Amino acid sequence: MAKTLSTMLPLGTKAPQFKLIDSKTNKILSLNELKSEIATVVMFICNHCPYVIHIKEKLAEVAKVYSARGISFIGINSNDIENYPADSPAHMKEDVIQHHYTFPYLFDETQEVARAYQAACTPDFYIFNKDLLCVYRGRFDASTPGNGIDVTGEDLTKAIDAIIDGRAVGEEQHPSMGCNIKWK
Repeated sequence: MAKTLSTMLPLGTKAPQFKLIDSKTNKILSLNELKSEIATVVMFICNHCPYVIHIKEKLAEVAKVYSARGISFIGINSNDIENYPADSPAHMKEDVIQHHYTFPYLFDETQEVARAYQAACTPDFYIFNKDLLCVYRGRFDASTPGNGIDVTGEDLTKAIDAIIDGRAVGEEQHPSMGCNIKWK
């Protein structure tokens, strides 16, 4: 596991389009099908990364609460499954069921989507407004495995709350930290 910081996609970047397979339904889903008219959260996550495991319970809770408020959440796993079989679509489906994810968990087999989003680590979070322009990129919160800080989702939820309330998302944003994406 190489501790890696997110690359912080420039604010205002248009969300790259994609069509990926959903691990739970085996259907091909596109960004245009999944986006929200309020805000869309795109998350690069995986099954085995300790940083993702650390936040899974709270992430599922945050996604459920904010999905009910009209926010779309999309999980994407771009890891190389040949060398990291725990991240395979079959295991992704198990993860969805075990953690009660209410969002689609898509598999980026070619890793083209991760490259388009300049994703560097898991977890890596992006929020796009109704026009699919990036208004937030960075961490879930300040908690990491072993640092003693409670997992709250504070950074991500503050940004979502600002959008829901019609306020600008603050520009002070902190990079996410986690395992590097497992490139082929």
